[in-house]
Amino acid sequence: MTLHAVALAGDVDKPWLVFLHGFSGDCLEWQGVGAQLTGYSRLYIDLPGHGGSADILVASFDEVCRELQVTLASHNILSCWLVGYSLGGRVAMYAASQAKLVGIRGLVVEGGHPGLQSDEARAERLQSDSQWAKRFRTEPLAQVFDAWYRQPVFASLSERERAELVALRADNNGPRLADMLLATSLAVQPDLRAALSSRDYPFWYLCGERDAKFRAVAEGLAASYHLIPDAGHNAHRENPAAVAACLAQILND
Repeated sequence: MTLHAVALAGDVDKPWLVFLHGFSGDCLEWQGVGAQLTGYSRLYIDLPGHGGSADILVASFDEVCRELQVTLASHNILSCWLVGYSLGGRVAMYAASQAKLVGIRGLVVEGGHPGLQSDEARAERLQSDSQWAKRFRTEPLAQVFDAWYRQPVFASLSERERAELVALRADNNGPRLADMLLATSLAVQPDLRAALSSRDYPFWYLCGERDAKFRAVAEGLAASYHLIPDAGHNAHRENPAAVAACLAQILND
């Protein structure tokens, strides 16, 4: 089974742009940005447990990457840039550095964590993600997402922006989100910094200027990075024009 995806054709001589959304998002998430890059063929993917791929179950990053590889092959994509936000960024980094996904021409990650660096931090994250997964399985999604978007990483959201995200995400399948949350938890993700530093492809990192946590992450990575003005953690939603302009610049370098 392949992941559900929306494919839009562009210049056949250019690499594809393969967009990977964040946790609880779907294939629509990046389309506002991609619409400004029509010279490139674009593939917007629903990750396992999300959107049209909600019934695809995975138990690890390796299984996510196998699904991704099959999906790219089904669209005859032999050359691509992976562009991922948050969870999608972590999948992209893992796919590029660990799964050795065929045909990667470059990597753009927005607000994705390269991995925890201590057993203590992994244990704390596993406890936290297990608690969130229980809530996603048992509580109304609007209630869970209201709490989710009050986490410190989303502190730059206004009440209106938070309410919009809660309403948008409440259509998800809670148990499927719980499964994916645990399968791709930072607690089970290896630290990818060393592998990424020895890469043979371009790696760019984007983060919102108001996203203090991931600005610090960006500064510690062996990657070039852009700060997106007037944006917090979800920069491509908060300032899509600036993110699209960054991508255009990166692709034209």
